Amino acid sequence: MTPRLIKSITLSMALLFIAAGSFAQLRLPAGYYYKKLPNGLQVVVIENSKVPLATVEIAVKNGSFTEDSVYNGLSHLFEHMFFKANKDYPTQAQFLKRTQELGAIWNGTTGSERVNYFFTFDTDSLYQGLKFLNAAIRFPIYRVEDMKKERVVVDGEFQRMESNPFSQLYIAVNQKVWGDLFTRKNPIGIHEIINTATPEKMMVIKNKYYFPNNSLLTICGDVKHEQAFAMAEKIFGDWESSGFDPITKFPIPKFKPILKTDLFVKESSLARVPFVMYEWQGPSYETDSASTIAADVFSTIVGLNSSKLQQALVDKGLASSVSVDYSTSRYVGPISISVVPNPNKVKECYYELNKQINMWGQADYYTDEQLKDAKAILLRNDEYAKEKPSSLPGQLSYSWASTSLNYYTDNTDDYQKVTREDIKRYLDTYVVGKPFVGGLIINPELNKTVNAASFFAAQ
Repeated sequence: MTPRLIKSITLSMALLFIAAGSFAQLRLPAGYYYKKLPNGLQVVVIENSKVPLATVEIAVKNGSFTEDSVYNGLSHLFEHMFFKANKDYPTQAQFLKRTQELGAIWNGTTGSERVNYFFTFDTDSLYQGLKFLNAAIRFPIYRVEDMKKERVVVDGEFQRMESNPFSQLYIAVNQKVWGDLFTRKNPIGIHEIINTATPEKMMVIKNKYYFPNNSLLTICGDVKHEQAFAMAEKIFGDWESSGFDPITKFPIPKFKPILKTDLFVKESSLARVPFVMYEWQGPSYETDSASTIAADVFSTIVGLNSSKLQQALVDKGLASSVSVDYSTSRYVGPISISVVPNPNKVKECYYELNKQINMWGQADYYTDEQLKDAKAILLRNDEYAKEKPSSLPGQLSYSWASTSLNYYTDNTDDYQKVTREDIKRYLDTYVVGKPFVGGLIINPELNKTVNAASFFAAQ
């Protein structure tokens, strides 16, 4: 489609065409270069000479969305084991020694729809750094003793989560929102699955998803794209394609919609203050990409200090904080509200929160000035996020996995095109009057006074 034609149609239709993929020519920001190797590996080079450093990242379309109850958490463990041992560096000591020689800082993350691994080092280490990354992604070694050692680290993550009352509430809410498919939205995984994992199970994950045609290599920093592409092809070119699309071969089941509103109260002695969380099933990029943009704009509007939501809850002392969030996803993104009620006004906060949500569909709920301010904030946030070159590969690969490279390129401009009609359609489709799951976690002693179950329940 030509730029002129895109401008002549609505935002919603434009984004739907982008989602379809076959209708849109690849667009990248200035200084970004793209090449697809014969084995299917997509490579993006970002020329950014702010500092004499280079960051290399490999991202894979893997994560909890690929996991059932038998494997939930293995993508997470895979991330931890990535930095252990491989064919070129057969012990973790050798692996760590090599990172020191390269002067590298490194990390990885596991999400619902993507895992990524990245290293940052001096630009003159780029070729050797790519070889190092290649060995780790293609030729890992899983030893039982290494896996046992890493379980201690994973155990620590679970303990931190379990000691956090909001995390307890988050898990309880999401178990109800996603039902039998909760594991598909649970990146940290199931503790027991991780603790009983075997090298054989790890290889099942690798042999399903870790192929060049399911991966994105990003090279960013003080580099030249021609040289970087040549290095990538020389090092990763013989990585054999799977010969199939893993996501097609192992399809993601459809999430069942929430049929009726479900509210519950959870008592915990760890909850020094009460927490409230509401969650809806929101838009999917594949089916309603326009609403994923409108969702971000609306969340920013209600986050303004001048918004009716903030004034009704925070300014009037009913809550110390309230936030609204949408997580952009290819497969049904959650819309959530998180509230920390005033412990002395939990009931009043609950009723006012519901009142505000019911008003969201009204035309005068926010002003034109607030819409303008929200767009300006999103523009500034985008500029700020791109200040640090080493963060760019992660931002790019998130969009690559959950949306598209065009979505990444157009995202900031598309925020500026959002209209009141776009926001209303988003709210009417996914939030206002729609069933949701809500939870309140509260200290047992406080609950003796509050008696939350007497009012915190579906009407």
